[in-house]
Amino acid sequence: MLAELIQEKIIEVRGQKVMLDFDLAELYDTETKVLKQAVRRNLERFPADFMFELKKEEYDSLRSQSVTLENGRGKYSKYLPFAFTEHGVAMLSSVLKSTKAVEVNISIMRVFVFIRQYALSHIDLTEKLLELENKYDIQFLDVYEALKFLMDEKQSQLDWNNRKQIGF
Repeated sequence: MLAELIQEKIIEVRGQKVMLDFDLAELYDTETKVLKQAVRRNLERFPADFMFELKKEEYDSLRSQSVTLENGRGKYSKYLPFAFTEHGVAMLSSVLKSTKAVEVNISIMRVFVFIRQYALSHIDLTEKLLELENKYDIQFLDVYEALKFLMDEKQSQLDWNNRKQIGF
């Protein structure tokens, strides 16, 4: 399914969900070189929060983490890839005019929206769990203190029994 394929290609770089130029080119059924040329001809449409070029270290890190980024001569571009944020991908639809690009762009936008909604619901659940944890930690504070007291008492009795006896 296209949505699952798209979701696999969305990665996190610099704290942002992005898609790389070669993955987008594959989805749009075009060459990476063609996609990059179209973007370079329209750079004013792609500010830094829409698209950025990966640094060599970032790209090397991705290549070492990912099986899909192959190593070897001729297996990858000698140029660093562009990373497109959700807004950058949306802007690509105005640069790439093919029917396939428009259809894929709609699917990509839907996946980005799904991921954002999922992340927001996940944040809500995390906050609720923390709230419950804090509530019950307060209720059981007395129990924790009593257990600590008993453990300390047990330790002091052990110390008393281990003392060297003087006299009878």
